[in-house]
Order: sequence, then structure tokens, then C-alpha cells
Amino acid sequence: MGKKSAGIFLFRKKNKFLEVMLVHPGGPFWAKKDVGVWSIPKGEFDDSEDALAAAKREFEEELGKNVSAENFMELNPVKSKSNKTVYAFAAEEDFDTTNIKSNLCWVDWPPRSGKKIEIPEVDKAEWFDIETAKKKIIGYQLPLIEELKLKVKIQK
Repeated sequence: MGKKSAGIFLFRKKNKFLEVMLVHPGGPFWAKKDVGVWSIPKGEFDDSEDALAAAKREFEEELGKNVSAENFMELNPVKSKSNKTVYAFAAEEDFDTTNIKSNLCWVDWPPRSGKKIEIPEVDKAEWFDIETAKKKIIGYQLPLIEELKLKVKIQK
């Protein structure tokens, strides 16, 4: 079986419209990239951990704050281009995206140089209306937005 990730997909209702929270990957490679690179906050887990527990853990690691929502909707898993299965859990919460503090990781920079730099896994989190989110989110996660729209009762 391939690798697995789990994440929390937060949404809120603002002025009778649906908004979703996405995160932008950190580091110099992603610094000037915007369309098609945002994601739900997520990370890998193994069979010894429950997917929702892993999603909550990864949320805190990537944002530096706990998710306070208590009711989660499990969405259908999606697969990345690398064949990783991503399990997503949607929850309604008006999360404050200011002052996030992501965990750090080491990457080769420049690529294949052998030099390592430490970067935040996530450099920002933002709320987007559905149409903007569809443009910002990495392609394989687009079905999460579509499913969420069907499950959440709201005008748009």
C-alpha cells in the first residue's frame, strides 16, 4: 500500500457564502508560486495512528495552533500524482490565520546542491471563497471542494 496523509479542511460561512481555509507551502521553491499550489494542512501517518488523530496532529504542526472544532465530516479520499492517498476531514471553524507558526523542515537548496536550509513547512494560511479556492488548490485536492459544497448547506 502507498503512503497516506491526513488533513483538516476547515470551512466557514461568511455573509451567506462558503469559504475554505488553505495553506501555502513554505520555502524558496514555492515563494513565487500561487495558483495550483495551495493545500489543506495535512501530513503523513502510518497504520498505527488513526487518520483523524493524524490530521489534528498535522494541523497543529503546520499552523502552531489546535483545531477547536469537534464535529468532523469525513470526505472521500483523494490521490496525489505520487499515488499518496489523502484522507480529509472537514469541520466548520472560523480559524484565525494570522500569526501561524509552522514546524520547520530541512531541504536541499538550491536543489541537488547538497546544501541544506531550514524552512517552514507552511508559510501562510488564508481563507478563500469557493471560486478562488478552486484556482488556488493543488489539482488533485479539487474534489474535496466539490464534495464539501454538496455536503454544506449554503447558497454558494
